[in-house]
Amino acid sequence: MASHASPPEPRSTAIASALRTLSVEAAGLAALEAALANGLGEPFAAAVALLKDVKGRVIVTGMGKSGHVGRKIAATLASTGTPAFFVHPGEASHGDLGMVTSDDAILALSWSGETVELRDLVAFSRRFGVGLVAITSAGESALGKAADVVLGLPRAEEACPNGLAPTTSTLMQLAIGDALAVALLEERGFTAADFRTFHPGGKLGAVLAQVRDVMHQGAALPLKSLGTPMSEVLIEMTAKGFGCCGIVEPDGALAGIVTDGDLRRHMKSDLLAMPVEAVMTRSPKTARPEQLASEILDLLNRTKITALFAVEDGRPVGILHVHDLLRAGVA
Repeated sequence: MASHASPPEPRSTAIASALRTLSVEAAGLAALEAALANGLGEPFAAAVALLKDVKGRVIVTGMGKSGHVGRKIAATLASTGTPAFFVHPGEASHGDLGMVTSDDAILALSWSGETVELRDLVAFSRRFGVGLVAITSAGESALGKAADVVLGLPRAEEACPNGLAPTTSTLMQLAIGDALAVALLEERGFTAADFRTFHPGGKLGAVLAQVRDVMHQGAALPLKSLGTPMSEVLIEMTAKGFGCCGIVEPDGALAGIVTDGDLRRHMKSDLLAMPVEAVMTRSPKTARPEQLASEILDLLNRTKITALFAVEDGRPVGILHVHDLLRAGVA
């Protein structure tokens, strides 16, 4: 009696399909990387130069899946220092061309380079001298011939088994868009502080927050002068609630700090009558107001302290407690 092999389980079939998809798409990215290392490198550099010098905005456009990728590229450009927005080519033909000025540049995506809906935008760019960068796999297409710079992507196998659904091709478009955004970011010297300007909310905003954004200032600072008896320092610590008190020189410079730990180490019957110099910790750890709050959280965790002062020119201008960082979502 002949034996019959069991059909593959749906789970194993799905995993095999996913692995094939990733393998095919990885091959597409490898082909793109190889192209950039060779002939595509020069036009890529030209595209970066053109987009960097734009006085207005980068207008990203594309139809269908290329349009969806274009929206993401526009968002990435805008958030990394290159003003950009997406214009739908169909809407452009019905009035949205008015959004485009001679100070702008157009970044057009079309895998075939023959997308009919792009025709009016391309014609507008040629008529009014608007810079045009094309992302396409067909350099000799209508779009490619019209463009000032052509980023000709290498042909690659789609992950779709029918070779129809844009998969590898859209991934390559997205990758070249990210490469443009990062290259422009680096050309502009875009910093983490600049990045936070465009990402003030959510986890990114919290991670990129500076000490000055979360520190307590002014009357909230627990401070006493050198020579102050510990009885007054303890009152200041209790009133301000940070578990510490900064001790300052006559010129306002931070000389030391008294913490709960210092109190425990010097617990004697005459503690309250002692001068603060006999109890305080000299040269305490401090922060700068412009430091990233995430750096300070790491410092607090490593040194097992809960609060520190922010100083400018040696003088305390703020105080930061670990709870402030946790409330701000830095952790």
